[in-house]
Amino acid sequence: MSAHPPVPANSTSAAQAPGGRVRVHHLQKAKAEGRKFAMLTAYDTMMANLFDESGIEVLLVGDSAANTVVGYSSTLPITLDEMVVFAKAVTSGVKRALVVCDMPFGSYEVSPEQAVTSAVRLMKEGGVHAVKLEGGTYFAPHVRALVAAGIPVMAHIGFTPQSEHALGGYRVQGRGDAAGALVEDAQALEAAGAFAVLMEMVPTEAARRVDEALHVPTVGIGAGPVTTGQVLVWQDMLGLGGGKGARFVKKYADLRSIVTLAATAYHQDVVSGTFPAPEHEFED
Repeated sequence: MSAHPPVPANSTSAAQAPGGRVRVHHLQKAKAEGRKFAMLTAYDTMMANLFDESGIEVLLVGDSAANTVVGYSSTLPITLDEMVVFAKAVTSGVKRALVVCDMPFGSYEVSPEQAVTSAVRLMKEGGVHAVKLEGGTYFAPHVRALVAAGIPVMAHIGFTPQSEHALGGYRVQGRGDAAGALVEDAQALEAAGAFAVLMEMVPTEAARRVDEALHVPTVGIGAGPVTTGQVLVWQDMLGLGGGKGARFVKKYADLRSIVTLAATAYHQDVVSGTFPAPEHEFED
């Protein structure tokens, strides 16, 4: 595996926030100037702080915490109360990055009013700077209501995990003629006020059509290299889960092996009596 040196937070290849926090308009400027930005999930203070210091522009408090942290079989069971806790943990560890929080299943679908009520909790109690919701044109009124309430919104189209049962499982979206509908969804969400549109598991050419049709930046996960931003689940990016992983994931480390080796060594030291050693003891 090749080495990937850290990129300083003030790198000119990233969305800039001179002397302060990354804001929505910095992401817009990145698209206008043909620059890229990086986005990673985060669910706790320590990892959020590490990613923030590494120069990652956007942190997503993802409902993927349902799988990676809580151990649910899908994202559907995670609650708004749980997301507030994760959001608070992440924002406590961040000084620079823009923090976006997923609105969990059941927290916004009923009405635009429900969406605003839920998002206000994420901002007031969780301290996040923006929210993300899944769905196409049908949710444009929800986006419009959120933006009118002063809540920045990132839209999410393509494969939307909260709708996995309706979509027939984890399947690529936007192939062939369906690409046109993807563009229409993206344009409707932009018109409603979304500051960015995330596309998941769509063909590169479809993602290109969407990106070229929008003034706001796009973010991709399994959408090829044509978007302004890219996002990955951090446990996938660092190889914590093991196994082959999804096609669109690049592993930058084998954290599972590193943690397993360290935990095994600790266990051996404890059972053999070599830890704690004299240097770990307190004297009278």
